[in-house]
Amino acid sequence: MVESIDRRLAHALQIDGRAPFAKIADVLKISEHTAARRYHRLKEQGIRVRGALNRFRLGHHAWTLRLRCVPDAGPALARALARRDDTFWVHLMSGGTEISCLQQVQSPDELLLDRLPRRLVDVSAHNVLRGFVSPGTWRGLACLTDDEVAALQPELAPEPPAGLTPLDEALLKILEADGRAGYAELAAKARTSESTARRRVDHLRRTGVLELQLDADPARFGFPTQARLWMRVEPRHLAEAGAALATHPEVYFAAATTGPSNLVASVTCRSSGDLYRYLTECVGGLEGVRESESAPVIRTLKRVATSADEAFS
Repeated sequence: MVESIDRRLAHALQIDGRAPFAKIADVLKISEHTAARRYHRLKEQGIRVRGALNRFRLGHHAWTLRLRCVPDAGPALARALARRDDTFWVHLMSGGTEISCLQQVQSPDELLLDRLPRRLVDVSAHNVLRGFVSPGTWRGLACLTDDEVAALQPELAPEPPAGLTPLDEALLKILEADGRAGYAELAAKARTSESTARRRVDHLRRTGVLELQLDADPARFGFPTQARLWMRVEPRHLAEAGAALATHPEVYFAAATTGPSNLVASVTCRSSGDLYRYLTECVGGLEGVRESESAPVIRTLKRVATSADEAFS
């Protein structure tokens, strides 16, 4: 489990993944050297900032998929899904017989359903209509004061999204591996000037096309028990239930979707007992929730955006 100073650093990076270490150090009341050294240590533990392409901002569609398969097919299928560029948060669940993942596609015709193996027992795909919680806003990591959070919030005036240029795509690929890559490194690898790299990254952040997310296993912060939830909520209570989930520190993803299970969530708890308490007291107390189903996550093969090699390290 990470130390308190590392947790504070992680929370700071969750707020602004590209904040200079000098700024972070000033807010956290530590030296710039300590901030940089501690982040390097976090990276060695598998905790780092990554850039993620938000295709939703470009007019693409986000889908959450749930796949049930025969036991010996689950791990291989999950690995294949994790290798795809358009998939995120690939979870192997329920003893290896279930998989869930997110996929972003330009049109529903591009969903990978027709390319899945035949050893599946059941497949369901739900279009994401409204997000309530993303891993970048997970409250379970929060440990900074309101004043510290405000001091770290990036000042980015929003801009309307536009199509990606070849340079944008090159920059995004570099940032996917290292969300804190310096502008000199970005310029050298993308074969452009440092000022241009800075301007394009700033534009991508302002449009919301580039999201900087802290790629970390919640277990590193004391939350080893994870589960995926599917809830059936009366439509008139759907927005209210989603807003309530956004206040729960256990929830690191929640969205309204199409389908009979119209509210999906990923939760992480400190123990199976805490998960039981959360399901019975918190989910059970939500107005309008008529049914809920849960599946334990036994392994996450891909989170924000990892390469095939990193996904299985």
